[in-house]
Amino acid sequence: MEEKKFDLNSIIGFVLIFGILIWIMYQNQPDEAAIAAEKAKKELVIKEAKAKELEAKTVATATVAVAATGDSTQLAQLQKTLGNFAYSATLPSAKAGFTTIENELVKLTIANKGGYIVGATLKQFEKFKKGSGELVELIKDNNADLNVQLLTSDNRTLNTKDLFFEPTLTKVGADQVLSMRLKAGANEFLEYKYVLKPNDYMIGFDIRSQGLNKVLNTSKPLDLEWNLKTYRNEKSVAYENRYTEIYFEHEEGKIDYAGLGKLEESDLEKATFVAFKQHFFSTILLTKTPFEKAKLKSTDLVHDDKVDTTFTKQFKANIPLAFDNGEVDYKMSWYFGPTDYKTLKAYDKNLEKTISLGWGIFGWINKLIFIPLFGFLSSYIAYGIAIIIFTILIKLAMSPITFKSFLSQAKMKVLRPEITELGEKFKKDPMKKQQETMKLYNKAGVNPMAGCIPALIQLPFMYASFQFFPSAFELRQKSFLWADDLSSFDEVVRLPFYIPFYGNHISLFPVLASIAIFFYMKMTSGDQQMAAPQQEGMPDMAKMMKIMIYVSPIMMLFFFNSYGAGLSLYNFISNLITIGIMIVIKRYFIDSDKIHAQIQENKLKEPKKQGKFQKKLQEVMEQAEAQKAQQKKK
Repeated sequence: MEEKKFDLNSIIGFVLIFGILIWIMYQNQPDEAAIAAEKAKKELVIKEAKAKELEAKTVATATVAVAATGDSTQLAQLQKTLGNFAYSATLPSAKAGFTTIENELVKLTIANKGGYIVGATLKQFEKFKKGSGELVELIKDNNADLNVQLLTSDNRTLNTKDLFFEPTLTKVGADQVLSMRLKAGANEFLEYKYVLKPNDYMIGFDIRSQGLNKVLNTSKPLDLEWNLKTYRNEKSVAYENRYTEIYFEHEEGKIDYAGLGKLEESDLEKATFVAFKQHFFSTILLTKTPFEKAKLKSTDLVHDDKVDTTFTKQFKANIPLAFDNGEVDYKMSWYFGPTDYKTLKAYDKNLEKTISLGWGIFGWINKLIFIPLFGFLSSYIAYGIAIIIFTILIKLAMSPITFKSFLSQAKMKVLRPEITELGEKFKKDPMKKQQETMKLYNKAGVNPMAGCIPALIQLPFMYASFQFFPSAFELRQKSFLWADDLSSFDEVVRLPFYIPFYGNHISLFPVLASIAIFFYMKMTSGDQQMAAPQQEGMPDMAKMMKIMIYVSPIMMLFFFNSYGAGLSLYNFISNLITIGIMIVIKRYFIDSDKIHAQIQENKLKEPKKQGKFQKKLQEVMEQAEAQKAQQKKK
């Protein structure tokens, strides 16, 4: 029985993949100096915020007192601070009141103080796990605020989040319309208008002013400040945080993102939307009139996922609102809902591009093949079964490429004795050995690259799956066998300790996937090594493959342990099917004797015309040989 050795194409692929994974793990390690600097910066920000909060409380207390008592002395004092906007203190709404609007999908709570949304609940989704009884709340407990900084004509700087708006709730047909007005007089105001339609995640949101052209300093834009501290909603805070980031669209339709570092900042122009995207839920601000400029900031709040388990990121956006004829008028919208490809695409505003499906060919594979195919299957059958059938169909579609790869390996294996003979014959002349080897390949009609190309063709599909499954919202809280959530890890054992890069649990699907990878590598390791004889000056591939056969599954085990069970299930089934296809092809389709006879027959024919690659390689070797001969003469 021949010795099983290593699949050279596989090792190249795995080494590249693991190199990338190790680099990603290294890049994601906390930078202690950066953390210390960020901590000091946070302390300064907190100190400044407390000072502003104290000032705001003083103003708010005086405002409430004026509204309750009508004290003219206090009103006069308040006018010194608020100027024309002291008028708002005389209204009954100058108190800590709230207005709630809701439809079948979302429930929004808007505060009188600041006029912004202080509560946003998604009524059809639970956080952490199915049956938790806790609905997903994107905004609650002061984790978000919206503020417009007002520069008045009498040199005051006011913040709308500290002032009281007057609410008016009406209905226009089936739509709920909430007008929040910060008044500087009976007909002078800054208005936030919210429009909530039935069965919709998108909320109309307009900011406009009326009669404030003499109240405000209109030589500078108003500064809109939007902050959101994102709550964790999934089982794994680290996994959720990996896909939580800021996305935005430029006016020309280009989608970009701020990044996933500990601290990311971006400046943009002509933006049509800004998305505070979490893994499976998003809060997006869209505008019909593009924002001329905006500053975005993302701060990672998860320094240690064993301790930092409540929040994932702190997002900040600073957006200037330009005046037009002395007034501001921006038609905008809020989206509070799932980061689901189909839901976002239905709005036809490029929102689905905030979902990371991979760049270039990887994204096209996901959009044109994976999403439609999986969407079709999952609409008829359970999601776990859909993943299995989806994997089978993908692997069957790729089986002709797999067949060509194995056929090339078989041809190279048949030629190995002759290649070895050439190696011995020209042992002292490596360049001559390479030239004669290429001539042998050409006479036999064998392309040494034929085994690599099919493997390279399959790589985009593998990478696309790494993007598709973590982004598949439909897998969230869908169970299969022992996995209660295919979008998160399938924990079967909770460990009493934490293993670096692995976690404090054991997921079963990654274990099965690693076992399948191990057996696949054991079964395929011989053919490529038999096909590719040891080259002088090259590393001992036999030793490397013995190590990689065991290291590769372990690396994959660590990598997938905290990933979604759907991706691990896909990889397990994929490798299982590949093993099956390989056995069938080798047993029923590849006959070494026939291949040998065909090669011998090809040698008797007129040699095939060399391909461009082979011809170029031949020319390079001949030039090197000529230079070597000249050096010997000297």
